[in-house]
Amino acid sequence: MRLNTKSRYAVMALADMAGFKDSRPISLRDISIRQSISLQYLEQIFLKLKKNNIVKSIRGTNGGYVLAKNACHIKLSEIFIALNENVKTIGCDKHSKKGCNGRSTKCITHNLWDELDLHINAFFENKKLEDLIKN
Repeated sequence: MRLNTKSRYAVMALADMAGFKDSRPISLRDISIRQSISLQYLEQIFLKLKKNNIVKSIRGTNGGYVLAKNACHIKLSEIFIALNENVKTIGCDKHSKKGCNGRSTKCITHNLWDELDLHINAFFENKKLEDLIKN
């Protein structure tokens, strides 16, 4: 299964933000320190999250980022989509007419991994950011 560092860090940072009950802007620097994520990396991630209306930026001395909507309305799958990523359990493009790994047919376990892919993505579709801070 592939879920890259960008997605994991985005979820960590957003869960960090969602953990604060007040709606004051949170600086990326603070998230960086609390979650041990590079500030530069967070800046790249948050540009995409802002573009996809997951977060809003607030300018000024007390500025930072806030969630664009309540954590109970942000699906983890939305975060992955905002980052142009999805969880994949297969290495091939399942919609391609080509087979797996450059072969002319699908590999013998292709359907197994494809089914797992569906379950995992359904899991993230049903998990909300709020679920992470409840635990």
